[in-house]
Amino acid sequence: MNPEKNPELAIIGCPLDMGASLRGSRLGPEAIRLAGLEKRLRNIGYKVTDYGDVEVKNTYIHERGKNNLNHLDLVKEANENLYDKVDQALDKNQFPLVLGGDHSIAIGSIKALLNHYEDLGVLWFDAHGDINTEMTSPSGNIHGMPVASLMGEGSPILRGIGQEKRFLNKGQIVYIGSRDLDLGERKIMKDLGVKVFTMHEVDAMGIRGVMEEALNYLGQTCSHIHVSFDMDVLDPEVAPGTGTKVPGGMDYREGHLCLESVAQTGKLVSCEFVEVNPILDHENKTAKAAVALAGSLLGEWLI
Repeated sequence: MNPEKNPELAIIGCPLDMGASLRGSRLGPEAIRLAGLEKRLRNIGYKVTDYGDVEVKNTYIHERGKNNLNHLDLVKEANENLYDKVDQALDKNQFPLVLGGDHSIAIGSIKALLNHYEDLGVLWFDAHGDINTEMTSPSGNIHGMPVASLMGEGSPILRGIGQEKRFLNKGQIVYIGSRDLDLGERKIMKDLGVKVFTMHEVDAMGIRGVMEEALNYLGQTCSHIHVSFDMDVLDPEVAPGTGTKVPGGMDYREGHLCLESVAQTGKLVSCEFVEVNPILDHENKTAKAAVALAGSLLGEWLI
């Protein structure tokens, strides 16, 4: 992605953290903005419109939800609002850059993208699977369920967010950097035949080899790419400000090489950066990393 392909960029915040059990990622969009996102994007050459944050009715409590779907109504409403805003940006031929918020927001953003790109491919950078359903989730937290709902699995309420005519199939999503999967998620991934590159493959193949294989795989059926980047895919030394830290993640340069590789395809149509929790961070380090990574994904080159 670069400004020559699409100079119009829309920043959309979704400060939702009720899909998780820890509070704080609702502050993520503002932390990323304060880390200099808009200035960096303008320096690359984009015309940037920041639409602010969609309405989210967060609370300060955590309650176990009925049917193992915590805060379902609140999460659904926030995602519906995000769906509408991303859909509107796409109608204006703008590139949506979504700022989370917990990873449940991917339901709203990707459902809007599927409304415009039937052949959408998704690169899911995450330490976790996020493919639980209400039947398999140990916690009931919806930020661990977005992929299942996007593939037409699990709760009909989550599946129904935005539109119900297009879902992802197994050839439209690739996981990169997984290293903490629940037992139920492993079964779902195997049953659905989802492509997964764990940190074992990253170590064994090298990140360049992983990205080449991942992009070739998506390229068989997908002409457009969305990047869903959970900051916990990075090692906690690189990104301490996230709520579900798992040791042994990607290092700083591996993260950049991943996103530079996507940029070079020319197929990128949208992205989101999620799970930045400033309460757990050190001097906004994780938000600053998100801004730098966004630069690499959106065509910032040294030469």
